[in-house]
Amino acid sequence: MDIPIIYILGPTASGKTALAVEIAKQCNGEIISADAIAVYKGMCIGTAAPSVEEQQGIVHHCLQCMDPSESCNAQTWFDMAEAAIADIHERKKNIIVAGGTPMYTKMLLEGISAGAPKDDAIREQLEKEYDERGGEAMLTELHSCDPDYASERHANDKKRIVRALEVFRITQKPYSSFHTTDGIRRPGYANLLIGLRWDKEELHKRINKRAKNMLADGLIDEVKGLREQLSKQARDGVGYKEVIQFLDGEIDEEECLYRIKVGTRRLAKHQMTWYRKWRDIEWFDGEAETLHGDVIARVEDHLK
Repeated sequence: MDIPIIYILGPTASGKTALAVEIAKQCNGEIISADAIAVYKGMCIGTAAPSVEEQQGIVHHCLQCMDPSESCNAQTWFDMAEAAIADIHERKKNIIVAGGTPMYTKMLLEGISAGAPKDDAIREQLEKEYDERGGEAMLTELHSCDPDYASERHANDKKRIVRALEVFRITQKPYSSFHTTDGIRRPGYANLLIGLRWDKEELHKRINKRAKNMLADGLIDEVKGLREQLSKQARDGVGYKEVIQFLDGEIDEEECLYRIKVGTRRLAKHQMTWYRKWRDIEWFDGEAETLHGDVIARVEDHLK
């Protein structure tokens, strides 16, 4: 019999965490966090990780479980998630996956491949080119060889632009071809994909409010206490890189807040670009008063 897995998807600030907790409470479930940054200990405010109170006694996996000095790559997370799925299922609990890193979710749905090749020398050369030529020129080059991937990038996204060009120079194949499949789901799992859809303007209001609250709740002090031990991946998280720029005197606090808002909106757009391609997502109105009840009814039907 296939193992049922419930996925709660949607852009950042769409209410995934609260919905996942409610489903877990009502449906005897545990939650696997699919967030590339929330996996790190101590990075609570900037990732909007659920507090102990917000978790409401529900067991969370892959959340606040690695030292921020470590690098949690896709394979590392995938292995942890697979172990969690086996553990939860063995204890006859239901599995809920919630989080904002679409690539992680995609790996669980479709499996993980060997991935694209790497070449340190080529990457170093491209990083030098980026610094000399600028992000716009490098993004234009990426558009010429991998328009699908380039359309989802911003000129300031040095890490991903360089990585995509590195792969193309090695293989002469688009980077997108290495992590975009035909959507075939792995056998052995009964997946239910629940998506939260928001009006763009309302979502941006929620994002802006969250960013403001993060600073009010102590994000600057959180980053100040962690920055010396943050891995490169952890430092690149939205909210963290902007606060580091503030601490280094590059920008003032007002500009820091503005950049966090913009970065978070870009993240939400990036997430939705991924999700719109997944035809098996069942979308629900994130603003609906009956959202939790409607989704739980659908989940209960799926679990029968």
